[in-house]
Amino acid sequence: MTSVRRFRFASIVASGVLLLTLAACSSSEQSTDDSQNTTQSSTTFSVGGINWAACPDTTPESLVQCGNLEVPFDYDNPDAGSFVLYIKRRQATVPSERIGSLLVNPGGPGFGGSSLADDAAYYFSESLLNRFDIIGWDPRGTGLTTPAVDCVDSFDEYVGLDSPPDTPEEKQALIDASQAFNDKCEENAGTILPYISTRASAADMNSIRLALGEEKITYFGFSYGSELGATWATMYPNTVRAAVLDGAVDPLSTSTEEGMAQAAGFEKQLSTFLAQCSKKPTCEFHNDGDAEGALDALLFDLDANPLVVSATRTPVTQGVLFTAVAQAMYSDYYWPQLSEALSAAQNGDGKGILQLYDDYYQRKEDGTYGNELEAFLAISCLDDPGATSTKDVDSHIEEFIAAAPRLGGNFAYGYSCALWPVKQAAKVTITGKGAGPIVVVGTTGDPATPLDSTRKMALGLEQGILIVVDANQHTGYGANNCVVKAVDDYLIKLIVPANETTCKG
Repeated sequence: MTSVRRFRFASIVASGVLLLTLAACSSSEQSTDDSQNTTQSSTTFSVGGINWAACPDTTPESLVQCGNLEVPFDYDNPDAGSFVLYIKRRQATVPSERIGSLLVNPGGPGFGGSSLADDAAYYFSESLLNRFDIIGWDPRGTGLTTPAVDCVDSFDEYVGLDSPPDTPEEKQALIDASQAFNDKCEENAGTILPYISTRASAADMNSIRLALGEEKITYFGFSYGSELGATWATMYPNTVRAAVLDGAVDPLSTSTEEGMAQAAGFEKQLSTFLAQCSKKPTCEFHNDGDAEGALDALLFDLDANPLVVSATRTPVTQGVLFTAVAQAMYSDYYWPQLSEALSAAQNGDGKGILQLYDDYYQRKEDGTYGNELEAFLAISCLDDPGATSTKDVDSHIEEFIAAAPRLGGNFAYGYSCALWPVKQAAKVTITGKGAGPIVVVGTTGDPATPLDSTRKMALGLEQGILIVVDANQHTGYGANNCVVKAVDDYLIKLIVPANETTCKG
């Protein structure tokens, strides 16, 4: 049911809208004492209301409305500037049964979440839609929130290079591309780069709550949205009615450790894909029962002779293939597409591989891109840059390869954060103390947030409750009726499931 786009991304897919009424919220005051949060600033600032109106792409009778909310760059220094958050609301289908607002985030970091209000019928059960206003917003720096991170117009020259490098020259090309990309980000978005941390976005969630006029809110976060939700629950525990964190990372891991866990997770998922393909003669990439050997041979060939698909696009390099594989590993839904693309590449046709690569980077049919990649890097590097020099990056390469022999090298050579122009923001130590029971969902075949990492999120929360879903995909809600019922009962009735509940399809 659910797919994803990037390491820690949850997907945005189909939509559904119905009938709504117009409303406006009155202004409120936010202060440090509002939620007994010790991490808050002592500065008091005014939170304005949200004037809801019909969205440009909907009719006045639609259940989905649009609005904006101004929040400061810096909650400690409100005069530094401000973001205007873009927010969508899908009103509860059955107003008489309305419980309150359900804030939702699709992941990333870098994805805007406003479209989840449009896509709510795809993402969430009818029971949730009946009882909650679905509130999706584009976090600071993303989507239609202004200002947003916008660094470059085309990504091929920065991300289409051959990786992992085989020569000092190829390695230097990766470093130079990372530096050039960072320079463009600093040039075009430097004003906001220090202000788009997860901690700041969590403070924005509280501002949204205040603007909605609600004492407590309910939250559902996918993938990176789990990290955002856990940060908010830790900072504002008294404002948490209920929270679901689906596909979560280990809250105590560094970005380097998280990268290694992801490399191992993607490697495991790739091994499963190849083993299944080898066993099924109907698999396009069967190769007489040796899909594993065929992939290794294809990688070797592409390293020496990249496939040219178009004179205006990056050739299909080994690095491009790794990206395509990563895209397909988020869900076994994509495995037939990957099998076909790999088989075609064996015969000299790289179009299928390039399509998966483009899907990963959110390339549109007209050749343009959203700002997901830029925002992903900007937020990730601000939260935790990991290695702080190219030498430091290089020191971990062998560890990555040991964790993931096929994919580890490609994961290891990431220089962007090591060269990022903005120093790391203050992080919140995630505990969820005082927030009450928080439900954490993990899947057995999740490559991006492996089950072991998700279990550590549940263990790290004061009252973390883990649901394990038997599925080969990233994030678990919607994979089967068992997890939908357990989550819905918790969000609607506040019935807390048993810890380590297992849901099989």
